[in-house]
Amino acid sequence: MSREDDKQHKSSRSGNRHTHKGKNPAHKTITSVKGGQLPKWVRDEIIRSTPKDRRQPALTHLTKAMEFFADERYPAAAAELRKAKELSPRSSTVRELLGLSAYRSGMWEEGLRELRTFRRITGDLIHYPVEMDCLRGLGRADDVIKSWERLQDYDISPTINHEARVVYASFLLDQGRPLDAWPVIKPGRLVASPTQGELRRWFVAARVAIEAGDKDAARRLVAALDEQEPDFEGVDELRRQLI
Repeated sequence: MSREDDKQHKSSRSGNRHTHKGKNPAHKTITSVKGGQLPKWVRDEIIRSTPKDRRQPALTHLTKAMEFFADERYPAAAAELRKAKELSPRSSTVRELLGLSAYRSGMWEEGLRELRTFRRITGDLIHYPVEMDCLRGLGRADDVIKSWERLQDYDISPTINHEARVVYASFLLDQGRPLDAWPVIKPGRLVASPTQGELRRWFVAARVAIEAGDKDAARRLVAALDEQEPDFEGVDELRRQLI
C-alpha cells in the first residue's frame, strides 16, 4: 500500500456475501516515475484499458501526476489524474492513484469513490483500510463499523489487517471508546524486525493505552518504537503524556 509508507499512513489522524474470497491478488502501486518514464506494466495497463487515440494523452497526464505525487503535491496530482480518468476511465492505475491523491488531500468523498471503483475493477482489498478512513473523515460512523465488520469475512493479508486495525482503533478513540479499541489494536509479540504497518499499530496501541489509563503498556510500546525508529512521528507527544 503506497499510503502505508507515507508518514503514519495518515489514517492514524489515518451484505455478508462477497465475490472476493481468499487472499488478495498481487498488486503493485506506482508512486514515482524515473527519468520521466512510466514502468512498462503501467503503460501496458493503459494500453489494454484505453482507446487507441486516447492512450498517449492519458499517459502524459499520468506521468505528470506521478511527478506531483512523488513530491507530495497531492491536489496537483489529483487534477492531472482527473484528466487521465476522462481519457481512460477503466484504468485501475488511474482510479487508484486518483483515490489516493484525493484522500491525501482531505477530499474524502472523491477518495472513497475512486478507491471503491479501483476495488471493483481489480478485486483487490489493499486500500480497504483507506476506504474506512475516508468514511471516518466523512463522519459516517455507522459505515465505518459496517466496513470493519464486513472485513472480518475476508481472508486478508497481514498488511491490510494492521492498517485496518489502525483505522478502526483510531475511529474508536474518536468515539471516546479506548477500552473497546484496545482488543482491536493491541499487538501480539513485539517482534525484532517489525514492518511499517506493525510500527503504526504499536503507535496507535500506545495512544489507546494512554487513553485507557494503562501507562505501563504505553511505556512498553513507546520504548519498542524508540528501539526501532526513534524519530517516529507523534512519539514525542506520547512521551509528554507519559510524564
